[in-house]
Amino acid sequence: MSCNNTNTDKSLKSNTTTNLNQDIPVYDFNQFEPLIYTESDKTYLINFWAMWCAPCVKELPYIEQFAAKHPDVEVILVSLDFPKDIETKLKPFLKKKKISSKVVLLDDPDSNTWIDKIDPNWSGAIPFTIMFNKDERLFYERSFENLEDLENQINKLN
Repeated sequence: MSCNNTNTDKSLKSNTTTNLNQDIPVYDFNQFEPLIYTESDKTYLINFWAMWCAPCVKELPYIEQFAAKHPDVEVILVSLDFPKDIETKLKPFLKKKKISSKVVLLDDPDSNTWIDKIDPNWSGAIPFTIMFNKDERLFYERSFENLEDLENQINKLN
């Protein structure tokens, strides 16, 4: 199941449950793009989501469980919500849902361009997840059903 993003406003933010009052930076795609590539031996899980996307919200607890169980994997949640909602909606949402993973807000209205740069096969629907290391990239245009589903997919990386 996925949500099609009918608005073109995107945003990027950073958040932890230990410091919910921290500033959440907002990035355009050029500022964000370096986060989706690595030369290190680290494995990354990048999840594109929004508060208004029910399948996205449903899978967040699984991503949080995964992050807690696999501290060696860098987990970044990329919110596509509105920058104007960071203080009034996003931070309270993250606190209520006990989201402690790094959260960034991507705000780049030219989604037709940056979506293709991430994966030419991506329709733009969310949730969308990239799992990668320096050798391989996997793309998922669907929600994960549980922790085991996430682990099974990330184990496909070399």
